[in-house]
Amino acid sequence: MPHYRQVGDIPAKRHTRHTKPDGSLYAEELMGQEGFASRTALLSHTHSPSAIVAIEPVDPHPSPLSPGLPLTPRHIRTSELDDPGSDLVQGRIDVLGNSDLKISWATATETGPLYRNAEGDELVFVQRGRATLQSVFGELQVGPGDYVVIPASTTQRWVIDDGPVETLVIAAMGHVAPPRRYLSAAGQFLEHAPYCERDLRAPDTPLLVEGEDVPVLVRDRAGFSSHTHRHHPFDVVGWDGCLYPWALNIADFEPIVGSIHQPPPVHQTFEGPGFVVCSFVPRRYDSHPDAIKVPYHHANTDSDEVLFYSAGDFMSRAGSGIGVGSISYHPAGFVHGPQPGSVEASVDQDRTEEVAVMIDTFAPLATSDAARTAADPDYTVTWDS
Repeated sequence: MPHYRQVGDIPAKRHTRHTKPDGSLYAEELMGQEGFASRTALLSHTHSPSAIVAIEPVDPHPSPLSPGLPLTPRHIRTSELDDPGSDLVQGRIDVLGNSDLKISWATATETGPLYRNAEGDELVFVQRGRATLQSVFGELQVGPGDYVVIPASTTQRWVIDDGPVETLVIAAMGHVAPPRRYLSAAGQFLEHAPYCERDLRAPDTPLLVEGEDVPVLVRDRAGFSSHTHRHHPFDVVGWDGCLYPWALNIADFEPIVGSIHQPPPVHQTFEGPGFVVCSFVPRRYDSHPDAIKVPYHHANTDSDEVLFYSAGDFMSRAGSGIGVGSISYHPAGFVHGPQPGSVEASVDQDRTEEVAVMIDTFAPLATSDAARTAADPDYTVTWDS
């Protein structure tokens, strides 16, 4: 879990008078998870964060998901998704999803609206470009290879610094965190964890913006609403706690290797409700003289597997058509593995430069129309040779 941070001006004691220069009081907000029995943050607002002057429904952005029948693995080319060319919120194209999460792709050239996801945390992987995540906690600059964890109900805005910005977005119906086995009882990263507190980045300066009658796009399970705030939500002069947006670059994930093939759990980076996220990064291959350097053919009996291919050469997938920017989807019930000839080709290799993000879900995924349209119709037969 993110460690304790303190930013800006806060009083010495929680829930005590915090006085403005004019003698009036700042408005204190406690933002907390799991009924305030888990991670929390205390924020000091210049104005009441509850002062809303209007609430209106917003036309939904339908992206229906439907079960994939017949059961079919897919290679989805993100370059062929019908890009609406908007921002990183309203421009999302849903690809796969279930009741635990939704996986989307977004390409943006424009700064987005003020936005708040009331359903759950978001995990955003930046594939290309640079942006600034502005929020009530401050600013966080991100770029290629960054994972960005954004807590539920964080008022935020994505500002494009160097576009287009391409992102893979996981919208969870709950909270995203480091795997519990990486953490001590006190929440500190243990020595065997593949990353630690030193690798994490977070806002470190308050962001203050003036404004009145400011609309915020709010997402919940029923759809989208527009809340017009009397004052700009970015009026937090200080905050502290263990709940805030943070970033980890995939290059700072330290791979674990062995004498023979290591299973996917050694690559786990995050856990969420009903899913895990793993990182495959440049590393030495297995050291045993007879090691097979590519994975087994494998059948995930309890999970669907999604892989996003970010960079490098994917030796085990040579001949499949998969390359940088591809998404592969292998549902439970389908045995998948290395392409023909890749086992033999791997024997004399000693290193891989691949970079990929894997999402394993523990409930079946449904597929969007957009994903089916962008899928390679011949992918299923690429193992047949």
